[in-house]
Amino acid sequence: MSTTLLSITRQGTFEPFGLQVSRGQIQGHSTVIVFGYNPDVDTSEETVWPDGGTIPHPTSESVLKISSSSANDTSAGTGARTVYIEGVDGNYAVVSETVTLNGQTAVNTTNSYLYVNRFYVVTVGSGGANAGNINAGTGTVTSGVPAVLYDIIATGYNNRTTGHYCVPAGYTGYMTEGVFSAGQASGTTAVTGFLKQHGPDDILRVGAVTTVNNSAAVFMFEQPYIIPEKNCVGATAIGASSNNAVSSYFNIILIKEGP
Repeated sequence: MSTTLLSITRQGTFEPFGLQVSRGQIQGHSTVIVFGYNPDVDTSEETVWPDGGTIPHPTSESVLKISSSSANDTSAGTGARTVYIEGVDGNYAVVSETVTLNGQTAVNTTNSYLYVNRFYVVTVGSGGANAGNINAGTGTVTSGVPAVLYDIIATGYNNRTTGHYCVPAGYTGYMTEGVFSAGQASGTTAVTGFLKQHGPDDILRVGAVTTVNNSAAVFMFEQPYIIPEKNCVGATAIGASSNNAVSSYFNIILIKEGP
């Protein structure tokens, strides 16, 4: 049976612990919400994100190329004009910046990134949303798409929907809740979902596995699933047949270690 942890506020009243964390009332604690969506998972393993295939697990940091599949996502365009990107570098330290877009022409980041944790639109034109897929990656850029994708903001979403997160150095992540859902038009075949974790040893380990058929699996961790510093977690899926819409959700409490 689920229980709600309460803690006392400075005013002497009791509120849910998670609410106090979200309000910034507990020093060294913060909430991380990681939502992923893949509209078309087929019969090979895919990360729960807008692109097919699995997210890369690089061994060294890289300057990223930011570009869009649409020419309207540019500094004076009708789509997205600037984006915010945040992640960890080769030492797993947090790095971030705001990038001004130039349509399908790539703009290099100032920082180098090992993984991306946040990626969203900051300013837009009259269209109110990104007109194309906004990509962050490395390698040759063709029609606004880098050869290797690190993250993506799907058209019209203004935010990443990538079910992957990497814990920075000096922090520990505690996953308190996880959700995996999938559906298909036929409703007759299942989708297998995985929670996968890896650290600096580059070994990808399965933390949880579930199978759903036009439904959702909800995990409430009474004893939170621990994600040590410099470790990443991500959701992947494999369909028994093609054309599955899949989503994932992680609720993580990030705690700063030490003084």
